[in-house]
Amino acid sequence: MFLAFYLGRAIDLSIFFPGFLAMALFFTASSVGPLITPWEKQAGTYERLLSFPVTISTIIMGDMAAGAIFGLVISSVVLIAGIIFLELIISNLILLILAMFLGTLCFASFGVLLAAPSSRAPSNVMMLSSLIRFPLIFVSGIFIPLEKLQGAGRILSYISPLTYLVDLFHTALSGNSIMHVSLNCLVLIAFTAFFLFLAGLFHKRNIAKGM
Repeated sequence: MFLAFYLGRAIDLSIFFPGFLAMALFFTASSVGPLITPWEKQAGTYERLLSFPVTISTIIMGDMAAGAIFGLVISSVVLIAGIIFLELIISNLILLILAMFLGTLCFASFGVLLAAPSSRAPSNVMMLSSLIRFPLIFVSGIFIPLEKLQGAGRILSYISPLTYLVDLFHTALSGNSIMHVSLNCLVLIAFTAFFLFLAGLFHKRNIAKGM
């Protein structure tokens, strides 16, 4: 999708690389959660897992950790490729590491929330997650810089957690940002807590209904 946007246009890829990196982290970290739970329910291992002396919160945190690790590994490969082939200069390495850590936790928790529906078919959950995830990338400053978004597009961008990660990556890689670094970090932490709270609520309700 990003190459379709980039090819044939006279734009500097290094300017849009923070958005590309954020998109890679977003899709990879949030793709594990919607697969684990439906597969376990379909195979009958989810009920066995619940019979062990673990809480639903522990299971959710385990699923989130899987998504976070997967997102970090893949996005690190993308980052290294960008440094090598685009000769990117990192303005703030510590902030970049912090942004990747906060971003992967946020999107992994989002993926766990997307797995909350009680469906046993992974295809149903993935279809739902795609309907939610794809629109977010168009209002998050990836293809259209945040400063150029106007009206409803600008308002919608603020309700997307991806927007704040893109801004953090811009700050870490080039030193340019629209919002303050502390605001971006706090919002990502708040989204993570919110997603985990909803995921726990929905999963417990499904268990009470017999999944």
